[in-house]
Amino acid sequence: MNSLLRRVLLCGALLLGVASAQAAGDPLRGEQLHRDCLGCHGTELYVPPRAKVKTLAALKKEIERWNDRMNPKFSKQEIEDLVAYLNRDFYKFP
Repeated sequence: MNSLLRRVLLCGALLLGVASAQAAGDPLRGEQLHRDCLGCHGTELYVPPRAKVKTLAALKKEIERWNDRMNPKFSKQEIEDLVAYLNRDFYKFP
């Protein structure tokens, strides 16, 4: 394989990695999806003193845990969208 082709493939792979890391969740879509959650609870769970989640990973885990009660369940992308929304508007984890 010539060096130019190798460079092009490497750049493409790097760009795909960056794009997938940035495309984790859409907070605007998450805000719309969150309306389904409001049937059982309000946003008071996301702010002190009731907020129990302390990390972004824990937030995702909680959404996945409660997803078992949803019918239909949220997709993996919808879970990412919910995480993005809740983090943007409430938790503000780095």
